Amino acid sequence: MGKAQRQRASQGKRKGSGSALTIVAVLVVIAAAGWGLSQMSGVAFDEDDIKVVNFQGLSSKQKQAALEEANAARCTCGCGLGLAQCVSTDPNCPIRDSNIDRIKGMVRTAMSRPD
Repeated sequence: MGKAQRQRASQGKRKGSGSALTIVAVLVVIAAAGWGLSQMSGVAFDEDDIKVVNFQGLSSKQKQAALEEANAARCTCGCGLGLAQCVSTDPNCPIRDSNIDRIKGMVRTAMSRPD
């Protein structure tokens, strides 16, 4: 085998191992993205953000339902924020106490639903 043939054979081997590494890297990225998406709650403001409301005693499905409802509802003071966002970020909202009560009602409703 001549020198040129050996170089081509060596280059072919390197290309093959590089594409295998690329495939493995792509699979790792896809798996990591899938895992990350599965860990997301799907709500912008969760129980850690809405600390003034107690979510204990809810199953994960019930908690998710209450959080989705609180994130979908709107504050009615005219600020344009979502209910959960307003309670989480605006301590000066003129109807904050009533908004907290609305979310507590959502929690009670979720708690009464079967899993």
